[in-house]
Amino acid sequence: MNFQMQNFARILQFSVPFSRSFHQCQPLNQIQLLTRLRVVDNSTIGKEAMLEGRPPKCIHVYNKTRIGTIGDKVLVAIKGQKKKAVIVGVKQKQAPLIPKFDSNNIVLIEDNGTPIGTRIHVPVPSILRKILKERSVAKQIDFTKLLSIATKFV
Repeated sequence: MNFQMQNFARILQFSVPFSRSFHQCQPLNQIQLLTRLRVVDNSTIGKEAMLEGRPPKCIHVYNKTRIGTIGDKVLVAIKGQKKKAVIVGVKQKQAPLIPKFDSNNIVLIEDNGTPIGTRIHVPVPSILRKILKERSVAKQIDFTKLLSIATKFV
């Protein structure tokens, strides 16, 4: 019995450093907790964070599954502050006629739904218009202002 334990310890000693040298699973292409995001509007806090090389990270996704898709609202940590944002592009596999992006794009918003920046630099999916109009609530949160600052639709 003692010999088996020594043999197991010897095998374990050599296998642990080897397994730490590479990843054993694929990286996830979905927005969930601690996902790094890219700010695509011209807000000052977003530009500073992206220039410093410290992109915002997702803290919370406001839906039941806790996995974000296009049009979902998220809470992000950016430059030591908590800000709300709307997802305008994701890397994960999409349904037909919804474009797939190279990065996970967000637009920073205030609590009432107005965007912090004045322009969106990347193309926005046209399906976002339908999604955000459904989620806008009269006299509370109005996401249509986010659509008006977008310059290009895909």
